[in-house]
Amino acid sequence: MAQRKKANKVGRPKLPKGEAKGRIVPVRFATDDLRQITAAAKARKQTLSEWIRSTLQAATQLMMGFKLGHYPEPFLAFFSYSI
Repeated sequence: MAQRKKANKVGRPKLPKGEAKGRIVPVRFATDDLRQITAAAKARKQTLSEWIRSTLQAATQLMMGFKLGHYPEPFLAFFSYSI
């Protein structure tokens, strides 16, 4: 009997262990929101995914700081400003 050759898989090869980003989280955006998010990503020369990840990481760190009673300088400066 002739031995069949194993078919090559289609697509990108798997990344080495530890290099994969993790889970994919599907999110829907309103058209206007997506336009603004895309513009913000382009302004920072980031992909849409990079911008969303970095923005969420920054927001999470900021909010965790608030919970712990630590407020960043720009936040304090904004609210301590008097006219």
